[in-house]
This record gives sequence, C-alpha cells and structure tokens, in this order.
Amino acid sequence: QVQLVESGGGQVQAGGSLTLSCAASGRTLSTYDVGWFRRAPGKEREFLASIAWSSGRTYDADSVKGRFTISRANAKDTVALQMNSLNAEDTAVYYCAAGRNSWAYWGQGTQVTVSS
Repeated sequence: QVQLVESGGGQVQAGGSLTLSCAASGRTLSTYDVGWFRRAPGKEREFLASIAWSSGRTYDADSVKGRFTISRANAKDTVALQMNSLNAEDTAVYYCAAGRNSWAYWGQGTQVTVSS
C-alpha cells in the first residue's frame, strides 16, 4: 500500500509561482509512474502531467504545457510540480497519483487558489 501526501499548496497572486510536492509513505515512489491532476470547482478532474518511473519520460497536458513542469527528486523520494504564470483558472485542488498500469494510489489533495 502506498500513501501519498501532497504539500505546497496555498494562495498566490496571478502571475506567481508555486511548487507542489508529492511524497509517499509505505513504499518508495521511485518504482511508480507519478502523475499530477486537479479538480476545479464544478469541473471534471483534469490530467496535468506525469513522469514514468522506468524512463523518466514526462508527459504534459496541452493546457499547462510551458507553464507546469513535473520532476522527480529521487534523493528525497518526491515528485514535484513546478507551476509558473498562474492565473485564476488554475484555482483547484491538486492531487498526485501513483501506479504502474493505472493510477492506483491517490493523495488527499492540496488547495491552490490564485487571486487576481
């Protein structure tokens, strides 16, 4: 069993940046694919980015390409999501997920609020 915990959320002004972090307990994250998702009020959950455990290859959603970057810090066994040029549409609860062939494990989420 893998328990995921997100951190780094908060309130930021439009145009600002935040870095979210996903950490795991129970098992190391280094052998799982890890993804970031978000759910904005009244909207469906949205995929943002993922990083493959074996190749380190990253995938980004078109909606955040060029603004959000996913990376893995193996020494800390965490996966970060660097978010730049934030705007009000980025306000959401952000979740990390991990798995091998599916997103089997999910964190509780961290709130990101962007004020204009």
